[in-house]
Amino acid sequence: MRVLVTGGAGFIGSHVVDLLAASGHDVAVLDRAPPRPGSGARWIEGDVRDAQAWSEALEGVDAVSHQAARVGLGVDFGDVTAYVDDNDAGTAAGLQVLHGRGFPGRVVLAGSMVVYGEGRYRCPRHGAVRAGPRAAARLDAGRFEPPCPACGADLVPEAVDEDAAVDPRNVYAATKLHQEHLLAAYVREHTGASALSLRYHNVYGPRMPVGTPYAGVAAIFRSALLSGRPPQVFEDGGQTRDFVHVADVARANLAALAAPVEGFAAFNVCSGKPRTVGELATLMWKAMDAGAGCEPEVTGRWRAGDVRHVFASPERAAGGLGFRAEVDLEDGIPSLLDG
Repeated sequence: MRVLVTGGAGFIGSHVVDLLAASGHDVAVLDRAPPRPGSGARWIEGDVRDAQAWSEALEGVDAVSHQAARVGLGVDFGDVTAYVDDNDAGTAAGLQVLHGRGFPGRVVLAGSMVVYGEGRYRCPRHGAVRAGPRAAARLDAGRFEPPCPACGADLVPEAVDEDAAVDPRNVYAATKLHQEHLLAAYVREHTGASALSLRYHNVYGPRMPVGTPYAGVAAIFRSALLSGRPPQVFEDGGQTRDFVHVADVARANLAALAAPVEGFAAFNVCSGKPRTVGELATLMWKAMDAGAGCEPEVTGRWRAGDVRHVFASPERAAGGLGFRAEVDLEDGIPSLLDG
């Protein structure tokens, strides 16, 4: 099968390219970056916002793995046009070309768990409830758990599944949800076409970006430790996430390209094992042998738009894709030293 991977020079995309090539597939890459040595792929150096670049890259392609995106939460709302250009307009440009060709194949999107906003919660008194945004005064007082909207009690987090209501709370999240909507609209209007959004949770592993404010928390912690500085842990470090190794994410993409799924569907790509941000910082400090003076610092600071708990159920991906993550966090963290 010939597969086009957009963003194939990036962190996750490069691992998808490597696994596809190792599995015997013919791989084409569309990326703004120059060719990556040894990738074994046909390389088209271009921008996903450019329909002509898509047209060249899609020649003879059977399926698309759309990994190209501007990622992270941005610096401030001034990033809005850059996110919409790269994520929304870039996806639309590709779909326009696919439409012109009557493409009936599979598109796999690098989705994100950020579309959920806060995760799933239960109040001991009122049962399942939806958490609203956390008030600044509450956060300033060090009360980080979201309250029950009915009684004000701290809520208990639970695993979120793909049927949960979406609640994008920043520009990046809004663009990731809009990408899903565009793909769903495409498959509704094109017989035989299908699209899967893989809602990545917190991905870590080799080739993570460094030295950028758009990087994820694991990359930010690694940059600090490599620079001889302690990782800065926001809030009280008790916020929970699902950390999934990039090798597992690449496996999920390979499975998604061939899964017997019709129409549009979304799948969590996660470990199914929630961990706290504080735990992550401590595990990284120990694994990287950073030594005294680099112990994680719990700052109590908070950021508007951050969520307290979001971790996922892996069951739909297990049933629909035949995918379960294999790399435990303790086993995966040493791979961060690979660059």
